[in-house]
Amino acid sequence: MPAQARDERGLSESTQWAVLFSLLMLLTLGIIQGGIYLHGRNVAQRAATAAVDAARGSFGSTAEAQQIAQGIAQSGGLDGVAVRINRGGTIVTAEVTGTAPAILDIASRVHETASAPLERVTQP
Repeated sequence: MPAQARDERGLSESTQWAVLFSLLMLLTLGIIQGGIYLHGRNVAQRAATAAVDAARGSFGSTAEAQQIAQGIAQSGGLDGVAVRINRGGTIVTAEVTGTAPAILDIASRVHETASAPLERVTQP
């Protein structure tokens, strides 16, 4: 009888380790996915800021700004990138939307906006 009780106890411990290992792997992948998402947000913010910097100058254009933002976002790993630039009379706004890579098949859509005053040439 003592040998049989020991076998059942060993089976219980291996089951506990299997469950614990699975939970630790899920936690690790979740942390990695969170890091990828935050990186995607940083890339989108940098793309939006670069687009605003390009479009706000007195010789800047929205087409050039859109191309710059698209290049930065795609080189940073974002997929399905959409860039929208609004150059008004006094302010320039850029919106960058994209999808960060996913490990756990969780929707990781990022959307960042940047704006700055439009530079205007005035006579002294």
